[in-house]
Amino acid sequence: MAKSLSAQRFLDSTDAELIRDTLRAMMTDPAFNTRSMYSPAAGGEVLFVDKHMEYLSQHTTLNVEHYLSNLRLMTRITS
Repeated sequence: MAKSLSAQRFLDSTDAELIRDTLRAMMTDPAFNTRSMYSPAAGGEVLFVDKHMEYLSQHTTLNVEHYLSNLRLMTRITS
């Protein structure tokens, strides 16, 4: 699927690279539930990082700091 200009601009930005690094760190941290999900549209599994980068690229007006903060709260594993 073709990406919009704003989505592509976001994905190519240094901000996107920092966000991607943050999401990757969450994936490797056992304190977060970041399992891959199955998507027939994507033809198989979609990684946590890819899922959220795609969402953020489609919603470029979101406050990313709030988004990541809420994502940490929602995925944190409590014992």
